[in-house]
Amino acid sequence: MYPNTPNPANSGQNPFMVQKEDEIDLKVLLFNYLQYWPLILAFMFAGLISAFLFNRYATNIYSVQSSVLIEDEEPSLGMDLFESAGFGLQGKNNIENEIGILKSFSLAEETISELNLNVQYFGEGFITTNQLYDKLPIIVSVDWKQPQWVGGMFRIEVLDENSFELQIENDEFSIYDPADPYYKSKLEDASLKKSVYSFGEQIEEENLSIKINSIYANPGENYQFRITDTPTLALKYKEELSVSPINKQASILSLNLETPVRRLGEDYINKLMEMYLKRELDEKNRASESTIRFIENQLLGISDSLEISENRLQQYRSENNVFNLSEEGSVIFERLQDLEKQKGETEVSLKYYQTLNSYLENSQGGELVAPSIIGVTDPLLNSLVNALAELQADQIRLKSNFSDQAPAVRENSTRIANTKKQLQENVNLALSNTQNVLADLNNRIRLIQSDINSLPKTERDLIGIQRKFTINENIYVYLLQKKAEAEITKASNMPKNTILDFAKAGQIPVAPKRTLNLLIGLILGLIVPIGFITIKDFLNTKIEDPKELENQIKVPLIGMVGRNNSDDALPVLNNPRSTVTESFRSLRADMTYLSQQKENLTILFTSSVSGEGKTFVSINMASVYALMGKNTILIGLDLRKPKIAEDFGLPNDKGMSTCLSSDTPWQSVVKSSGYQDFDVILSGPIPPNPAELLLQDKFIQIINEIKQVYDVVVFDCPPVGLVSETKELFALADISFYVFRQGYSMKGNTQILNNLVEKGGVTKIYGILNDMHIDKGYGYGYGYGYGYGYGGNSYGYHEEASPLPWWKRALRRK
Repeated sequence: MYPNTPNPANSGQNPFMVQKEDEIDLKVLLFNYLQYWPLILAFMFAGLISAFLFNRYATNIYSVQSSVLIEDEEPSLGMDLFESAGFGLQGKNNIENEIGILKSFSLAEETISELNLNVQYFGEGFITTNQLYDKLPIIVSVDWKQPQWVGGMFRIEVLDENSFELQIENDEFSIYDPADPYYKSKLEDASLKKSVYSFGEQIEEENLSIKINSIYANPGENYQFRITDTPTLALKYKEELSVSPINKQASILSLNLETPVRRLGEDYINKLMEMYLKRELDEKNRASESTIRFIENQLLGISDSLEISENRLQQYRSENNVFNLSEEGSVIFERLQDLEKQKGETEVSLKYYQTLNSYLENSQGGELVAPSIIGVTDPLLNSLVNALAELQADQIRLKSNFSDQAPAVRENSTRIANTKKQLQENVNLALSNTQNVLADLNNRIRLIQSDINSLPKTERDLIGIQRKFTINENIYVYLLQKKAEAEITKASNMPKNTILDFAKAGQIPVAPKRTLNLLIGLILGLIVPIGFITIKDFLNTKIEDPKELENQIKVPLIGMVGRNNSDDALPVLNNPRSTVTESFRSLRADMTYLSQQKENLTILFTSSVSGEGKTFVSINMASVYALMGKNTILIGLDLRKPKIAEDFGLPNDKGMSTCLSSDTPWQSVVKSSGYQDFDVILSGPIPPNPAELLLQDKFIQIINEIKQVYDVVVFDCPPVGLVSETKELFALADISFYVFRQGYSMKGNTQILNNLVEKGGVTKIYGILNDMHIDKGYGYGYGYGYGYGYGGNSYGYHEEASPLPWWKRALRRK
């Protein structure tokens, strides 16, 4: 309906159009955070104080360390042969297996049982409680043969030398049942029948039976204690213990435990290493014990035969008065005695091979006897039996710590099967050879017996009786010798691994890390407020940053107007030296570059919504032209919500709505503002159809006539984001201004202005940021006018600008 005016300013680059940059202005970002420097400093100080208090009252944790040497044994002949044959037998100990054993639950459980750590004692301090270990003031005895309360905390107050008050400090109890030690049920309601007990009195509750004795507890003192079952403690220490090689090439293991009680940590690790070596020694002694049992079983049978043959020999000599053999009989008897001795040893070896064969076929446990103890000198057989014994000992240790499906257990099982297979073949061969030797000895004995038959009957009978006695005696003496050797071997057994260093706790706690905690507290004190500020700015939907506004709109941001801290709506007319007035003078100066109209100028002001200050800006913009002697008129076109009349103290009895809805000439509705060269046409009474009134041809005619009379015409239009008629008014203005208000206008309102330019075809429109009071590091002008700092009570100045602080001046310095 209204003709479009050309836009000569668009023919070249607009001098007010700042190039859009996507880069972050680090100076502005820093300034944004520095606005909250008291808050940031307060949080940093609070972070340091919190870290200091934590360091002061946190329980010190100490590192307890020791080391164990894992000996590397050279492989024996059999081990060497079968390792080269690919049967997986290893002469070098598996370090990973030893680590697993040291960290095993079963070893930890044995250690806890030996140390009796099931009751933990605590002394109450001013703020914290400290665990007690040495010189305990009280002793709690627990009957572990029956179910017990575990996990919770008891508190006692010593009343006098004979009595105390027992309370439940923490009721998170579970019930430990020795019949099922690895499963505990939660205790729902933990309560005591009474609170006062005597020292030494048996405290009996359902699933609780304890006794508390005083050592040196004094009246008025308070203590706490917790009862913990052995499996739970073992699991705790198992997880806390760290075992690792000192380096990749060494076979020295380092044990480390972090604990608040140094002596407790030292005792635990020392006892753990003791139980570890004891377990290894017990496994070594199993072979010697099996040998001794085998020999003792053989001795039981031979001792009776020896006693019978000895009695018979003595009786025969007494009855027949024969005590010595003839020279020929002695020679024959010595030959026979030598063969019988060989036969007896061969029969022992044969019995051993048969026992070993039965062991291999039936997979019997714990009966493997070393061949060297029996007298078997086959080096291959000896090495195989020793290798099998070692592998089986390792298997017992592994199975006590790992499941059957664990890779280490399965790999060791394969080695055992391969070794048994090779051993079975050697035993079968040895059995066959031994039986052949025994048959040969029997043949040779039968040949000698033919010579014995040529002797007199009395001498023959004596040789027969003495022969049986000698055979039993030789075997008996032989077995006694082997038994003694086995017992010596058992007594001389030593663990192959060695404790290098007993447990020693460090003097300096490893936790809390005081310096690191202070640094963390300082960093958190810095990050928390910065994070809060960043989130607050991110969630802020209001326009605050002029640079952000400039980047979002498609037109130049021509200027900024500071906050008017007075109640006067006409600061330009009533306070000409204020910062706000200077802002409008700067805008007036910029009009020279924005319009080619030198004598007559029509200016339009609008905004997105009501309350953004377009009326304030339009009134004062008209005022600044009136001050320079321009014949200026302000026309209120907001027919729905008029405000100009209230600001000037005029009655809104007639105005533009009066002219448009009747034949009243516009000259009759012009009112004086009370200031020289400044007239006002109010919006008039609110009509029922404001949009249709402004779209009449009569309105265009009135505006054209007004332009002929006045040098400067200022339109105070309704918000373009709320009404439609404003879009038609842009064609009547030489310059249009779109007003945003800092901290009030929504960021999404910029899209309304962009749509006017891109889709509505509106030209020569510019942005203004009103009510500038949040300093984002640019100053008011931001390169467009006067840039002033802000004081404590208002933006701008009256006589002179308020000096900026040094840190703000540094930030603004280019």
